[in-house]
Amino acid sequence: MKLYQLKSKQFLPISLDEAWAFLADPRNLKTITPQYMGFEICDGADRPMYQGQIIQYIVTPVLGIKTKWVTEITHVVDKSFFVDEQRFGPYAFWHHKHFLKEVPGGVEMEDIIDYKIPFGILGQLVHPLLVKPKLNEIFTYRQHKLTALFGK
Repeated sequence: MKLYQLKSKQFLPISLDEAWAFLADPRNLKTITPQYMGFEICDGADRPMYQGQIIQYIVTPVLGIKTKWVTEITHVVDKSFFVDEQRFGPYAFWHHKHFLKEVPGGVEMEDIIDYKIPFGILGQLVHPLLVKPKLNEIFTYRQHKLTALFGK
């Protein structure tokens, strides 16, 4: 089993309270996801984030193919971190940790994603050509969008 990891860090000149309020609202995920992905929340985003929350999405990651993605918020420590795990979707495994840390002048946000591609060796061959560049593109978009929303 080949497990991959993506890490991303970003500084935002906002308070910890402001950062947490934005990130703890699952509806804001659409705001920081590229429009071409056709991201739509189907169910489960009607409350601020809590442990055990199940959120259902539709995404169109490649070739216009709509995919259902179901995640569970498995861990939440207020204003510190939360974890979402895929329960059903495009990956064989998806574990996404979101950390927030107050630093001088703002907040450092860190994402650590551990994931596995389905389809065995074929998935491993496609990973560097399609999956890894697409994930990097999505997280670069997210960083630019957060800077546009909160950069001062």
